[in-house]
Amino acid sequence: MRYIIALYEIDRAYGGPEEGNWWYDTGELVRLLALAPTEARAVALADRANRLLERLQRHHRRVDSVLYDGGRYTAVVYEWTAPPAFPEVRPRYA
Repeated sequence: MRYIIALYEIDRAYGGPEEGNWWYDTGELVRLLALAPTEARAVALADRANRLLERLQRHHRRVDSVLYDGGRYTAVVYEWTAPPAFPEVRPRYA
């Protein structure tokens, strides 16, 4: 099996007015970082990338801030292929 570590620019999207408004996390694929032969190796690589990203982005606003204007990234592990964006289907309020 093949695992892919993908880099996404993250953001928040408005979900709807239910229960005083709700938001959900989104991401757009920026680039593929690496391939890994095992899930454990892929998770280790993604964790290392996210620790580095956190250090590099420590002066950027948090995604849940009203003043957030982009520029935060995260590494995510997928099997076989990485989607161009997440979530692939817009969530619905339950």
